[in-house]
Amino acid sequence: KGKKKKGEKKEKKKKGKKKGGKGKEGGGDDEEGFKMVPSMFIPGIEEASSTYEDIWKHRDETENFQQKYDAELIKELKRGEVESEIRVQVDDLMRQELKNLKAAIERDKGKKGKKGKKSGKKKGKKGKKGKKGKKSGKKGKKGKKAKDITAGKTIESLYEELVKEGILVQYPKVKISDYMGEYSYLGTTLRQANIEPMPSLSDVRRVITEYGILPMGSQTVHETAPHVKSIMIAGPHGTGKRMLVNAICSELGANLIDLTAENICGRYPGKAGLTMLLHLVMKVGKLLQPTVVYIGNAEKTFVKKVPKNDMSDPKRLKKELPKIIKKLSPEDRILFVGTSLTPWDADVKSLCQCYQKIVLIPRPDYASRFLLFKELILRNGGRLAPTLDLSSLAKISDGYTPGHIITAVKHVLTERRVQQLHRKPLTALEFVTPLARIDPIYKEEEEQFKKWYSKTPLGKKRAKLKAEEEEGEGGGKGKSAKGGKKKGKGKKKGKGKKKK
Repeated sequence: KGKKKKGEKKEKKKKGKKKGGKGKEGGGDDEEGFKMVPSMFIPGIEEASSTYEDIWKHRDETENFQQKYDAELIKELKRGEVESEIRVQVDDLMRQELKNLKAAIERDKGKKGKKGKKSGKKKGKKGKKGKKGKKSGKKGKKGKKAKDITAGKTIESLYEELVKEGILVQYPKVKISDYMGEYSYLGTTLRQANIEPMPSLSDVRRVITEYGILPMGSQTVHETAPHVKSIMIAGPHGTGKRMLVNAICSELGANLIDLTAENICGRYPGKAGLTMLLHLVMKVGKLLQPTVVYIGNAEKTFVKKVPKNDMSDPKRLKKELPKIIKKLSPEDRILFVGTSLTPWDADVKSLCQCYQKIVLIPRPDYASRFLLFKELILRNGGRLAPTLDLSSLAKISDGYTPGHIITAVKHVLTERRVQQLHRKPLTALEFVTPLARIDPIYKEEEEQFKKWYSKTPLGKKRAKLKAEEEEGEGGGKGKSAKGGKKKGKGKKKGKGKKKK
């Protein structure tokens, strides 16, 4: 028994050493966390950097003030092109010579050559049959491809048709910088206190720029960067969802196609009509890129139960929309953008399968409200005076969206009031009355948005990571507490021995 115990102790020690070794090895590396996906742009940047180092870095351009071309550089570039062209021609000549040689050898063979020809003819007939089979196979493959319903029409006529039907619409010119919002300075502090902060309006603007504007602005970037096919912008009334759609279109100079259920209701009726509509949208969208396809009240497409009052047939695009989005390739600069006021009405799984990225717009924080009041007053002809306490105004307007603030500012700064500013400066009290007439965004509604967002794939991932972090922290504390107790017991025993 004693030997067995000793053997067990030795094994435990060895295991402990191994674990300790792993811990030491792991201690050298950083903790596992978020890892960036390797960028596809790095090889191109490295190539450009090496070209600069080899050719341009040590090149003396002091005497080349007019920046004239360098004949040697052009020769080097064109030499490769000429070589590839000549190589094709040489290959063709070599093939022709080879055929001539084969024909000459067959002639020299005489009778044997004739027999070979006869057998060759028979084989040729079989080969022809095989070829026919191949042709029929090709026809079968072509039949699988979708037919062009509008093959005889010009792109101008198709564009005109969409405009007349009200599907392809105009939009007001809005810059992305017009979507005002301040950076959230309290975000890091809240995270340290284990509170997940809501994104600020500045974060929303940045995300829309990164996913919607930058990739769509360049064909090369769109093909190389991660392919974002669809975005859904969710948020309370007045948070600027439609403004962001208009900003994407304005920054890109894109065509805006409106496929909102209310807009397409009564247009292109029936199954054949819907097929025609989607064909026109995709054909015009691909030929006249970039294109933004807007779907207002996106939750209605995947709503669980359609209200009896709703006569717009919101589920019309339910089956076709995910298929179209799935077929989009990186070469197609087409972006589907949906907006939603009540996303919890829809089936979360279907909605998230259709829309690749979901952006939740919160009510503005104190810093954003302060900036909004300041900028909007100045833009509407107002003046900032010492009597106008913007800090207090931003504080009491908690819960109001940018849309509500714009309404209040326009209500106060009428033409008559602007003319009176030199005699009667603005005060914060003037904005309180119009704000009091508007219902703010209550905490219940905000919590409903948070609850819905936690059910989305990204929300679930966040919750899982947070739970793992909490478990790790709890486990660490538990171990340290147990260790402390054990050490304490050891000390007591030692003291007892000394007393003896």
